Amino acid sequence: MIRHVLRTLAAAGAFVVSLDSTVNIAFPAMAAAFAAPPERMRWVIICYVLTYALMSFAGGALGDRWGHGRVFRAGLALSVAAFVLCGAAPTFGWLLAGRVVQGVAGGLVYGTTPALVTLGADAAARGRALGFLNSAIGLAFALGPLVAGALVEHFGWPAVFYLRVPLALGVLGWSLAQQPRGHPRRTTLLAGAGDLARGSVLGAGALAFLAQAGIFAVWLLAPFDLIERRGLDPLVGGALFMLTPLGTAVAAPLAGRLGDWLGSRPLMTAGLAVEAAGLFVIAVASPPAPITVLAVGLFAAGLGLGVFQVPNMATLMAEFPAGQQGVAGGFAFLARTLGTVGGVALLAHVFAERRAAAGFDAAYGLAFGVAAGLVSAATVTALVWTVRRPARQR
Repeated sequence: MIRHVLRTLAAAGAFVVSLDSTVNIAFPAMAAAFAAPPERMRWVIICYVLTYALMSFAGGALGDRWGHGRVFRAGLALSVAAFVLCGAAPTFGWLLAGRVVQGVAGGLVYGTTPALVTLGADAAARGRALGFLNSAIGLAFALGPLVAGALVEHFGWPAVFYLRVPLALGVLGWSLAQQPRGHPRRTTLLAGAGDLARGSVLGAGALAFLAQAGIFAVWLLAPFDLIERRGLDPLVGGALFMLTPLGTAVAAPLAGRLGDWLGSRPLMTAGLAVEAAGLFVIAVASPPAPITVLAVGLFAAGLGLGVFQVPNMATLMAEFPAGQQGVAGGFAFLARTLGTVGGVALLAHVFAERRAAAGFDAAYGLAFGVAAGLVSAATVTALVWTVRRPARQR
């Protein structure tokens, strides 16, 4: 019973943090409010994601030592303060500072949730537990754009931050009432970091890096395509934009079960291939191509990512001993989020340089072509890895 409470609480906390997908649809409104060009919005992503990339690993390690429940609750409490700071930001600089605070808080939550959901689960059920967590994350990513469209249209961009204040307080109160302390471990940051040097860990992390780097072409650029280039209102644009995270949410629980049955590596390869195909479709789906073609690409990219992420995280969790599951989960999010930062920085640069020379359409197509190329490289790498070292059945 306690195990199920921990799993649900962890998923709820990750859901609140993952509602940051509301922010992306608000980018055009933010850019207008602060008189900033589209490519400058990358700093809204980078300040948040780079911070929680680093903090997710630290948070997982702290959870191993001091208790995952304690660190999880600290992240929720700090999230409340960060949401208020971001929503009330009077300048772009203040907004970026708030995003850094939000990144610290999000990292503490993300770094502890994989250990909380797998606490007490045997190896054969680990994929299902992680599928439940990733499904909650994907659901939040899917709902966020749709909710954001309505919020921005009626209340303005600060509402995408204020929305999460009562949600975070609710999960925090529930967590305090349940007092899920986890099991403090006698591990250290040094011991966890030393285990990262193994090729199997670095290989799985590199695949996660490339998969996430590619998908963030959608999160960075698709809002401007849907709302500014295609002229859709924020609500309709949010509904289309949600197809990518909806695909991830749909795939995650199925991928968890299939990964426990078939093994992780073949499933990772298949997921990466579908994601790459979806990104390529988006790259060539410029008007006058029907918007249904774009919709297929958006959904396929998210579906492939969802098929990939769960077995990838399960692989990483299995590479660490029981006392370092916080470190393992933190590293999984570290690899993902460093991919986000790298992808945003690269794709924003590619987009800005090409747009200056050839306009929005050419820049948009090139950026998504680069994203598809990154994930295609990951697909080939995963395929070679699978052929040379068949996945162990777990």
